[in-house]
Amino acid sequence: MHTILLVEDNEMNRDMLSRRLIRKDYRVIMAEDGQQGIDLAAQEHPDLILMDLSLPVLDGWEAIRILKQSPELRGIPVIALTAHAMISDQEKAFAAGCDDFDTKPIDLSRLLEKITAALAMRG
Repeated sequence: MHTILLVEDNEMNRDMLSRRLIRKDYRVIMAEDGQQGIDLAAQEHPDLILMDLSLPVLDGWEAIRILKQSPELRGIPVIALTAHAMISDQEKAFAAGCDDFDTKPIDLSRLLEKITAALAMRG
């Protein structure tokens, strides 16, 4: 069973997405801000991270940069999630080091394809 770290500050989004991922046989751990996400990633070493970009304490872009600078954590695929669908937001997310990008509202089948592809690339 793969473990996914979901970093999302909106409780309703966190609850809805985590329940849908659990039904697809993923183990889901959750963080409410970027710093908590980094801390949980270091403790749990999840197989994949879903990172909202608009987060309190430490935003998703900075959290991704920190994760990707860490020798222990840089190999974990990160899929950025955001309601900001502008190309510039996507470019900024990739520049920060994310491995893929998806927009909100979440299209579960599209997100599951991205999760499957990222996990397959990781091996």
